[in-house]
Amino acid sequence: EPTRGTVLVEGRDYREIPPRELRSRLGMVMQLPYLFPGTVAENIRFGPEQRGLHITNAQIESLLDRVRLSGYSGRQVNNLSGGEAQRVSLARTLANSPQILLLDEPTSALDEAARRDVEDLINSIIRQEGLTCIMVTHDLDQASRMARRAIVVEAGQLVRLGPVEEVLRA
Repeated sequence: EPTRGTVLVEGRDYREIPPRELRSRLGMVMQLPYLFPGTVAENIRFGPEQRGLHITNAQIESLLDRVRLSGYSGRQVNNLSGGEAQRVSLARTLANSPQILLLDEPTSALDEAARRDVEDLINSIIRQEGLTCIMVTHDLDQASRMARRAIVVEAGQLVRLGPVEEVLRA
C-alpha cells in the first residue's frame, strides 16, 4: 500500500477496483520468472482458466510465436534457459490480455544477448498492443533504450520525472 498518495488506473484509485478485475487488467513480469511445474502450454493456460476462459492450442502457439518460442508448447518448463523462461513468463502475462504491463527488472537475471532479445521483444509488443508499460530498472542504459519517460526514485521519494533523455542526464 502507498504510505501516502495513491496509484490511479485509468483515473481510478486502484483500491476501488475489485482485486479480480484489477488483476485481469494488469500484467506483471517479475525479475525472476516463476513458472509452475509442467509444460509451457499449461503455464500459459493458467491465467485465463482462473477467469473461466479457455485458451486454444492455436492461441497458445500464436502467443509463443510472438515471444519467439514457436513449437515450445509441449516443453517442460524446467528444461528452459533463463531467456526462454522469461519469454514464457511474458507470454503467460499476455495471455490475460492486460491493459497495463508492469515489469520488475525483467532482464536483470539474463546474460547480455538474452537481455537485448527480451528488451526488443517487450518494445515490439508494447508498440503492437499499444500497452501502457511501467518498468523498474537500475540500468540507466536500459532505461534509455526502453523508455520515453522516466521517474527517478531515491529513498522512496520521487526526485525526477520527465522525458527519459532529460531525466537521465540530470
